[in-house]
Amino acid sequence: MSNTGGPSAGEPDDTMRERGTTSRAKLRALLDADRRVVAAAPLVVVFCSVVVLGQLDPTPLRVAVEASDPIETLAQGLLTAIITGVTLVVTINQLVLSRELGPLGDQRDRMEGSMTFREDVADLLDAPVAPPEPSAFLRALAEGIASRARAVEETLGADGDAGESGDADASDDPTTRVREFAEEVESNAEAVAGRLEGRQFGTFEVLSAALDLNYSWKIYQAARLRRVHDADLSAETKTALSELRDALELFGPAREHVKTLYFRWELVDLSRTMFYAAVPALVASIGAILFLDDPTTITGATLGVSNLLLTVAFVVAVSLAPFAVLAAAVLRISTVAKRTLSIGPFVLRSETREDDLDWES
Repeated sequence: MSNTGGPSAGEPDDTMRERGTTSRAKLRALLDADRRVVAAAPLVVVFCSVVVLGQLDPTPLRVAVEASDPIETLAQGLLTAIITGVTLVVTINQLVLSRELGPLGDQRDRMEGSMTFREDVADLLDAPVAPPEPSAFLRALAEGIASRARAVEETLGADGDAGESGDADASDDPTTRVREFAEEVESNAEAVAGRLEGRQFGTFEVLSAALDLNYSWKIYQAARLRRVHDADLSAETKTALSELRDALELFGPAREHVKTLYFRWELVDLSRTMFYAAVPALVASIGAILFLDDPTTITGATLGVSNLLLTVAFVVAVSLAPFAVLAAAVLRISTVAKRTLSIGPFVLRSETREDDLDWES
Protein backbone atom coordinates (compact mmCIF):
# COMPACT_ATOMS: atom_id res chain seq x y z
CA MET A 1 0.00 0.00 0.00
CA SER A 2 1.30 3.43 -0.91
CA ASN A 3 1.93 5.75 1.96
CA THR A 4 -0.45 8.68 2.09
CA GLY A 5 1.86 10.79 4.15
CA GLY A 6 3.72 13.91 3.09
CA PRO A 7 5.89 14.70 0.06
CA SER A 8 8.65 12.52 1.47
CA ALA A 9 6.58 9.51 0.48
CA GLY A 10 6.94 10.32 -3.20
CA GLU A 11 3.86 12.51 -3.41
CA PRO A 12 3.51 15.93 -5.07
CA ASP A 13 5.24 18.76 -3.21
CA ASP A 14 3.22 21.58 -1.73
CA THR A 15 4.70 24.58 -3.55
CA MET A 16 4.13 25.07 -7.24
CA ARG A 17 7.83 25.51 -7.95
CA GLU A 18 8.64 22.12 -6.45
CA ARG A 19 5.93 20.39 -8.45
CA GLY A 20 6.86 19.55 -12.02
CA THR A 21 10.19 19.44 -13.80
CA THR A 22 10.51 23.05 -14.99
CA SER A 23 13.63 24.72 -13.61
CA ARG A 24 13.17 27.30 -10.90
CA ALA A 25 15.02 29.91 -12.96
CA LYS A 26 12.59 29.43 -15.84
CA LEU A 27 9.58 29.60 -13.53
CA ARG A 28 10.99 32.75 -11.93
CA ALA A 29 11.19 34.38 -15.35
CA LEU A 30 7.73 33.19 -16.37
CA LEU A 31 5.95 34.09 -13.14
CA ASP A 32 7.81 36.16 -10.59
CA ALA A 33 9.99 38.50 -12.64
CA ASP A 34 8.85 42.08 -13.18
CA ARG A 35 6.84 42.13 -16.42
CA ARG A 36 8.66 45.29 -17.51
CA VAL A 37 11.97 43.46 -17.31
CA VAL A 38 10.55 40.44 -19.15
CA ALA A 39 9.25 42.75 -21.90
CA ALA A 40 12.49 44.76 -22.15
CA ALA A 41 14.81 41.74 -22.37
CA PRO A 42 13.79 40.60 -25.90
CA LEU A 43 13.87 44.21 -27.13
CA VAL A 44 17.48 44.53 -26.00
CA VAL A 45 18.25 41.23 -27.75
CA VAL A 46 16.60 42.46 -30.95
CA PHE A 47 18.48 45.77 -30.86
CA CYS A 48 21.84 44.10 -30.31
CA SER A 49 21.12 41.43 -32.95
CA VAL A 50 20.29 44.01 -35.61
CA VAL A 51 23.48 45.94 -34.81
CA VAL A 52 25.63 42.80 -34.89
CA LEU A 53 24.10 41.57 -38.16
CA GLY A 54 24.54 45.02 -39.68
CA GLN A 55 28.21 45.01 -38.70
CA LEU A 56 28.74 41.52 -40.11
CA ASP A 57 27.01 42.31 -43.38
CA PRO A 58 29.71 42.98 -46.03
CA THR A 59 27.39 45.51 -47.66
CA PRO A 60 26.94 48.57 -45.42
CA LEU A 61 23.35 49.56 -44.70
CA ARG A 62 23.90 52.97 -46.25
CA VAL A 63 24.81 51.34 -49.58
CA ALA A 64 21.73 49.11 -49.41
CA VAL A 65 19.49 52.14 -48.78
CA GLU A 66 20.97 53.94 -51.78
CA ALA A 67 20.25 50.93 -53.99
CA SER A 68 16.71 50.16 -52.71
CA ASP A 69 14.34 50.93 -49.82
CA PRO A 70 14.84 48.20 -47.15
CA ILE A 71 14.16 50.59 -44.24
CA GLU A 72 10.86 51.80 -45.68
CA THR A 73 9.75 48.23 -46.42
CA LEU A 74 10.64 47.12 -42.91
CA ALA A 75 8.91 50.10 -41.29
CA GLN A 76 5.74 49.52 -43.30
CA GLY A 77 5.61 45.91 -42.15
CA LEU A 78 6.15 46.96 -38.53
CA LEU A 79 3.44 49.62 -38.82
CA THR A 80 0.94 47.03 -40.05
CA ALA A 81 1.92 44.64 -37.26
CA ILE A 82 1.48 47.33 -34.59
CA ILE A 83 -2.02 48.22 -35.74
CA THR A 84 -2.98 44.54 -36.00
CA GLY A 85 -1.58 43.73 -32.56
CA VAL A 86 -3.34 46.59 -30.82
CA THR A 87 -6.61 45.64 -32.54
CA LEU A 88 -6.17 42.06 -31.32
CA VAL A 89 -5.71 43.18 -27.71
CA VAL A 90 -8.76 45.44 -27.95
CA THR A 91 -10.74 42.42 -29.10
CA ILE A 92 -9.46 40.36 -26.17
CA ASN A 93 -10.40 43.19 -23.83
CA GLN A 94 -13.93 43.20 -25.26
CA LEU A 95 -14.24 39.47 -24.59
CA VAL A 96 -13.15 40.03 -20.99
CA LEU A 97 -15.56 42.88 -20.46
CA SER A 98 -18.42 40.99 -22.11
CA ARG A 99 -18.48 38.72 -19.07
CA GLU A 100 -19.42 41.76 -17.00
CA LEU A 101 -22.35 42.59 -19.26
CA GLY A 102 -25.63 40.74 -19.23
CA PRO A 103 -29.32 40.87 -18.33
CA LEU A 104 -30.48 41.55 -14.80
CA GLY A 105 -31.34 37.90 -14.14
CA ASP A 106 -27.80 36.75 -14.90
CA GLN A 107 -26.34 39.44 -12.68
CA ARG A 108 -28.67 38.42 -9.85
CA ASP A 109 -27.65 34.77 -10.21
CA ARG A 110 -23.99 35.76 -10.01
CA MET A 111 -24.69 37.82 -6.91
CA GLU A 112 -26.62 35.01 -5.21
CA GLY A 113 -23.91 32.48 -6.01
CA SER A 114 -21.24 34.78 -4.60
CA MET A 115 -23.21 35.48 -1.42
CA THR A 116 -23.98 31.79 -0.86
CA PHE A 117 -20.33 30.87 -1.16
CA ARG A 118 -19.29 33.64 1.22
CA GLU A 119 -21.83 32.40 3.75
CA ASP A 120 -20.37 28.89 3.49
CA VAL A 121 -16.90 30.30 4.13
CA ALA A 122 -18.18 32.34 7.08
CA ASP A 123 -19.68 29.17 8.56
CA LEU A 124 -16.34 27.41 8.10
CA LEU A 125 -14.51 30.24 9.85
CA ASP A 126 -17.18 30.52 12.54
CA ALA A 127 -17.30 34.25 11.81
CA PRO A 128 -20.23 36.67 11.20
CA VAL A 129 -19.03 37.42 7.65
CA ALA A 130 -16.13 36.43 5.42
CA PRO A 131 -13.42 39.04 4.68
CA PRO A 132 -14.25 41.20 1.64
CA GLU A 133 -10.72 41.67 0.28
CA PRO A 134 -9.43 38.77 -1.89
CA SER A 135 -6.07 38.29 -0.14
CA ALA A 136 -7.70 38.46 3.30
CA PHE A 137 -10.40 36.07 2.10
CA LEU A 138 -7.86 33.49 0.96
CA ARG A 139 -5.79 34.00 4.08
CA ALA A 140 -8.81 33.39 6.30
CA LEU A 141 -9.58 30.22 4.37
CA ALA A 142 -5.97 29.01 4.72
CA GLU A 143 -6.07 29.71 8.46
CA GLY A 144 -9.38 27.84 8.66
CA ILE A 145 -7.78 24.84 6.94
CA ALA A 146 -4.85 24.95 9.37
CA SER A 147 -7.30 25.10 12.29
CA ARG A 148 -9.20 22.07 10.96
CA ALA A 149 -5.91 20.20 10.57
CA ARG A 150 -5.02 20.95 14.20
CA ALA A 151 -8.45 19.67 15.20
CA VAL A 152 -7.64 16.37 13.49
CA GLU A 153 -4.39 16.12 15.44
CA GLU A 154 -6.18 16.83 18.71
CA THR A 155 -8.56 13.91 18.19
CA LEU A 156 -5.74 11.42 17.72
CA GLY A 157 -4.96 11.24 21.43
CA ALA A 158 -8.05 9.08 21.86
CA ASP A 159 -6.71 6.63 19.25
CA GLY A 160 -3.61 5.63 21.23
CA ASP A 161 0.07 6.12 20.44
CA ALA A 162 0.68 3.08 18.25
CA GLY A 163 2.82 5.11 15.92
CA GLU A 164 5.26 6.02 18.71
CA SER A 165 6.09 2.50 19.93
CA GLY A 166 9.26 2.22 17.86
CA ASP A 167 7.80 -0.55 15.68
CA ALA A 168 9.47 -0.80 12.25
CA ASP A 169 6.01 -0.61 10.66
CA ALA A 170 4.95 2.47 12.64
CA SER A 171 4.56 4.44 9.41
CA ASP A 172 1.75 2.06 8.38
CA ASP A 173 -0.18 2.69 11.59
CA PRO A 174 -3.44 4.58 10.82
CA THR A 175 -2.93 7.04 13.66
CA THR A 176 0.60 7.86 12.51
CA ARG A 177 -0.49 8.32 8.92
CA VAL A 178 -3.37 10.60 9.85
CA ARG A 179 -1.15 12.61 12.19
CA GLU A 180 1.51 13.08 9.49
CA PHE A 181 -1.14 14.13 7.01
CA ALA A 182 -2.67 16.66 9.42
CA GLU A 183 0.75 18.11 10.28
CA GLU A 184 1.57 18.46 6.58
CA VAL A 185 -1.71 20.25 5.85
CA GLU A 186 -1.29 22.55 8.85
CA SER A 187 2.26 23.48 7.86
CA ASN A 188 1.32 24.14 4.24
CA ALA A 189 -1.77 26.20 5.11
CA GLU A 190 0.06 28.30 7.71
CA ALA A 191 2.86 29.05 5.24
CA VAL A 192 0.33 30.20 2.62
CA ALA A 193 -1.56 32.31 5.18
CA GLY A 194 1.69 33.98 6.20
CA ARG A 195 2.54 34.88 2.61
CA LEU A 196 -0.93 36.36 2.06
CA GLU A 197 -0.72 38.69 5.04
CA GLY A 198 -0.76 42.32 3.95
CA ARG A 199 -0.82 41.53 0.24
CA GLN A 200 -2.79 43.79 -2.10
CA PHE A 201 -4.97 42.34 -4.85
CA GLY A 202 -3.78 43.21 -8.34
CA THR A 203 -0.28 41.94 -7.67
CA PHE A 204 0.80 38.44 -8.59
CA GLU A 205 1.93 37.72 -5.02
CA VAL A 206 -1.67 36.99 -3.95
CA LEU A 207 -2.26 34.37 -6.61
CA SER A 208 1.28 33.01 -6.28
CA ALA A 209 0.76 32.29 -2.59
CA ALA A 210 -2.61 30.64 -3.23
CA LEU A 211 -1.07 28.37 -5.86
CA ASP A 212 1.27 26.94 -3.22
CA LEU A 213 -1.56 25.32 -1.28
CA ASN A 214 -1.79 21.90 -2.94
CA TYR A 215 -5.43 21.43 -1.98
CA SER A 216 -6.33 18.95 -4.74
CA TRP A 217 -3.88 16.29 -3.57
CA LYS A 218 -4.85 16.88 0.05
CA ILE A 219 -8.54 16.35 -0.75
CA TYR A 220 -7.59 12.96 -2.20
CA GLN A 221 -5.47 12.13 0.85
CA ALA A 222 -8.22 13.11 3.31
CA ALA A 223 -10.84 11.07 1.47
CA ARG A 224 -8.60 8.03 1.20
CA LEU A 225 -7.54 8.08 4.83
CA ARG A 226 -11.16 8.50 5.89
CA ARG A 227 -12.34 5.51 3.86
CA VAL A 228 -9.38 3.12 4.07
CA HIS A 229 -9.08 3.42 7.87
CA ASP A 230 -12.76 3.76 8.63
CA ALA A 231 -12.65 0.89 11.12
CA ASP A 232 -9.39 1.99 12.76
CA LEU A 233 -10.16 5.61 13.60
CA SER A 234 -12.42 7.07 16.26
CA ALA A 235 -15.65 8.81 15.36
CA GLU A 236 -14.12 12.16 16.39
CA THR A 237 -11.15 11.69 14.06
CA LYS A 238 -13.33 10.68 11.13
CA THR A 239 -15.57 13.69 11.70
CA ALA A 240 -12.54 15.99 11.90
CA LEU A 241 -11.13 14.54 8.68
CA SER A 242 -14.45 15.12 6.92
CA GLU A 243 -14.53 18.73 8.14
CA LEU A 244 -10.94 19.25 6.97
CA ARG A 245 -11.87 17.92 3.56
CA ASP A 246 -14.85 20.30 3.43
CA ALA A 247 -12.51 23.22 4.16
CA LEU A 248 -10.12 22.12 1.41
CA GLU A 249 -13.02 21.83 -1.03
CA LEU A 250 -13.98 25.45 -0.32
CA PHE A 251 -10.44 26.64 -1.03
CA GLY A 252 -10.58 25.25 -4.58
CA PRO A 253 -13.37 27.46 -6.00
CA ALA A 254 -12.12 30.41 -3.91
CA ARG A 255 -8.69 30.18 -5.53
CA GLU A 256 -10.21 29.76 -8.99
CA HIS A 257 -12.39 32.83 -8.46
CA VAL A 258 -9.41 34.94 -7.39
CA LYS A 259 -7.44 33.58 -10.35
CA THR A 260 -10.23 34.61 -12.71
CA LEU A 261 -10.38 38.09 -11.21
CA TYR A 262 -6.60 38.40 -11.54
CA PHE A 263 -6.68 37.34 -15.20
CA ARG A 264 -9.33 39.96 -15.97
CA TRP A 265 -7.35 42.58 -14.07
CA GLU A 266 -4.21 41.71 -16.00
CA LEU A 267 -5.94 41.74 -19.39
CA VAL A 268 -7.49 45.15 -18.73
CA ASP A 269 -4.07 46.48 -17.67
CA LEU A 270 -2.56 44.85 -20.74
CA SER A 271 -4.87 46.73 -23.09
CA ARG A 272 -3.86 50.06 -21.55
CA THR A 273 -0.14 49.23 -21.53
CA MET A 274 -0.36 48.10 -25.15
CA PHE A 275 -1.86 51.46 -26.08
CA TYR A 276 0.89 53.34 -24.23
CA ALA A 277 3.55 51.24 -25.98
CA ALA A 278 1.84 51.54 -29.37
CA VAL A 279 2.08 55.35 -29.52
CA PRO A 280 5.92 55.57 -29.58
CA ALA A 281 6.02 52.46 -31.76
CA LEU A 282 3.79 54.14 -34.33
CA VAL A 283 5.86 57.32 -34.17
CA ALA A 284 9.08 55.35 -34.71
CA SER A 285 7.78 53.34 -37.66
CA ILE A 286 6.09 56.30 -39.34
CA GLY A 287 9.20 58.43 -38.80
CA ALA A 288 11.34 55.75 -40.43
CA ILE A 289 9.07 55.68 -43.46
CA LEU A 290 9.07 59.45 -43.86
CA PHE A 291 12.62 60.42 -42.96
CA LEU A 292 14.98 57.46 -43.35
CA ASP A 293 14.53 56.94 -47.08
CA ASP A 294 17.51 59.24 -47.71
CA PRO A 295 20.83 57.74 -46.49
CA THR A 296 22.25 61.24 -45.98
CA THR A 297 19.64 62.01 -43.30
CA ILE A 298 21.77 60.39 -40.59
CA THR A 299 25.52 60.41 -40.94
CA GLY A 300 28.54 59.60 -38.83
CA ALA A 301 29.29 56.69 -36.50
CA THR A 302 29.36 55.93 -32.76
CA LEU A 303 32.02 53.59 -31.41
CA GLY A 304 32.65 52.40 -34.93
CA VAL A 305 28.99 51.62 -35.60
CA SER A 306 27.08 53.58 -38.22
CA ASN A 307 24.53 55.94 -36.69
CA LEU A 308 22.09 54.92 -39.42
CA LEU A 309 22.38 51.29 -38.34
CA LEU A 310 21.90 52.24 -34.67
CA THR A 311 18.82 54.28 -35.60
CA VAL A 312 17.29 51.43 -37.57
CA ALA A 313 17.96 49.00 -34.72
CA PHE A 314 16.31 51.44 -32.31
CA VAL A 315 13.27 51.82 -34.58
CA VAL A 316 12.87 48.05 -34.79
CA ALA A 317 13.13 47.61 -31.01
CA VAL A 318 10.65 50.40 -30.24
CA SER A 319 8.22 49.15 -32.89
CA LEU A 320 8.25 45.67 -31.32
CA ALA A 321 7.55 47.04 -27.83
CA PRO A 322 3.77 46.32 -27.98
CA PHE A 323 4.48 42.71 -28.95
CA ALA A 324 6.99 42.38 -26.09
CA VAL A 325 4.43 43.75 -23.60
CA LEU A 326 1.82 41.29 -24.88
CA ALA A 327 4.25 38.36 -24.73
CA ALA A 328 5.33 39.18 -21.15
CA ALA A 329 1.72 39.19 -19.93
CA VAL A 330 0.67 36.10 -21.87
CA LEU A 331 3.66 34.09 -20.62
CA ARG A 332 2.56 34.54 -17.01
CA ILE A 333 -1.15 34.01 -17.68
CA SER A 334 -0.62 30.91 -19.80
CA THR A 335 1.81 29.40 -17.27
CA VAL A 336 -0.68 29.82 -14.43
CA ALA A 337 -3.55 28.56 -16.57
CA LYS A 338 -1.65 25.42 -17.57
CA ARG A 339 -0.83 24.61 -13.95
CA THR A 340 -4.41 25.13 -12.76
CA LEU A 341 -6.41 23.51 -15.55
CA SER A 342 -8.37 21.22 -13.25
CA ILE A 343 -10.30 21.89 -10.09
CA GLY A 344 -10.63 19.22 -7.44
CA PRO A 345 -8.58 16.07 -6.77
CA PHE A 346 -6.99 15.68 -10.20
CA VAL A 347 -3.22 15.48 -10.71
CA LEU A 348 -2.41 16.40 -14.32
CA ARG A 349 1.39 16.52 -14.03
CA SER A 350 2.57 12.95 -14.57
CA GLU A 351 6.07 13.77 -13.34
CA THR A 352 4.67 14.28 -9.81
CA ARG A 353 2.56 11.14 -9.77
CA GLU A 354 3.68 7.78 -8.47
CA ASP A 355 3.38 5.03 -11.08
CA ASP A 356 2.39 2.55 -8.38
CA LEU A 357 -0.16 4.79 -6.64
CA ASP A 358 -2.50 2.47 -4.77
CA TRP A 359 -6.01 3.90 -4.91
CA GLU A 360 -8.07 0.69 -4.88
CA SER A 361 -7.08 -0.87 -1.54
